[in-house]
Amino acid sequence: MQNNDYNKNLKNFARDLRKNGTKAEIRLWTKLLRDRQMLGFPFLRQRPILNYIADFFNKDLGLVIEVDGFTHQSEETTFKDEIKDFDLINAGYSILRFRDEEIMKDIENVRRSIEDKINELAIKKGKVIPLPPSKKGEADA
Repeated sequence: MQNNDYNKNLKNFARDLRKNGTKAEIRLWTKLLRDRQMLGFPFLRQRPILNYIADFFNKDLGLVIEVDGFTHQSEETTFKDEIKDFDLINAGYSILRFRDEEIMKDIENVRRSIEDKINELAIKKGKVIPLPPSKKGEADA
């Protein structure tokens, strides 16, 4: 995987998507994925990979997180998502998909699902899960 299959031809499109995120994407980003909030692992937003844009991506684990809104309910879009998943899996990536409503109404279960997947992939890939930063006032060991 050279540069995690980054597709520079999709760079401008990815930038536009970052500027115009859905409510669910913004919620997932701010509540769980931004600033290494998810077990210390960094995530990127709208990352061009192969011929696709991954909603969220962690390079270390090869984890793609997709957010499916109302536009993903058509048969055609579902088929395109299946092809995207197939191509990404064959390139060595793991994928988690969440519906908008899951993120908006049940963020804690979304958190648990992502944490479980990170733990699974970290063990599989021999990655160390970083310790959380100590809180103010706690004595450092």
